[in-house]
Amino acid sequence: IKGQHHINVIDTPGHVDFTVEVERSLRVLDGAIMVLCGVAGVQSQSYTVDRQMRRYKVPRIAFVNKLDRTGSNPFRVRDQLREKLKLHPVMIQIPIGLEDKLEGLVDLVEMVAFTFHGDNGEQIERGPIPENLKEQAQSARDEMLDQLSMVNDELTEAMLEEKVTPELIRKCLRDSTIALKCTPVMMGTALGNKGVQLLLDAVCAYLPDPRDIENIALDLD
Repeated sequence: IKGQHHINVIDTPGHVDFTVEVERSLRVLDGAIMVLCGVAGVQSQSYTVDRQMRRYKVPRIAFVNKLDRTGSNPFRVRDQLREKLKLHPVMIQIPIGLEDKLEGLVDLVEMVAFTFHGDNGEQIERGPIPENLKEQAQSARDEMLDQLSMVNDELTEAMLEEKVTPELIRKCLRDSTIALKCTPVMMGTALGNKGVQLLLDAVCAYLPDPRDIENIALDLD
């Protein structure tokens, strides 16, 4: 997606000491990435940031980080998003290996595998899904479609007519995310630079541009 998009990044610590900064940032953001630890999952401050996102109606992608750490489990974090924050998470990737064996990710929209090589994961290879993951990937894709169809009638109709394409899934994901009906769940490790590149593509694909959302301001007159 190079060259077609201009992204302004506002990065603010989610820490309780920076609550006012988070508040100011969310006030002007079109969309946000909610970063969660792959080990700790939803933490106490996640509740506060979630409340702030809801207050300003900010569409978000959830990014489960630190999958290279011992004890990481993105599936548990997804369940916590549903149970603790009462969001509607739609997992659009599954990991290839975990902890020190994390090699890459399976993209459930296109059903391809991305592996990251080099010292900093900067060499990205796209290829077929590994044999040992095919079954898990298929059931994860079915679940993704199932979860998304709960909040998107267009996808439900396409599933009944068996006309589901990656382009349609992306459109429905974008529409439902901007309408605050679902939260795409992505994953990787920022430190190892794995999955971050796909997250940037997803910002362009699923989060709104300024024309897609309504900004409410105070009329001083």
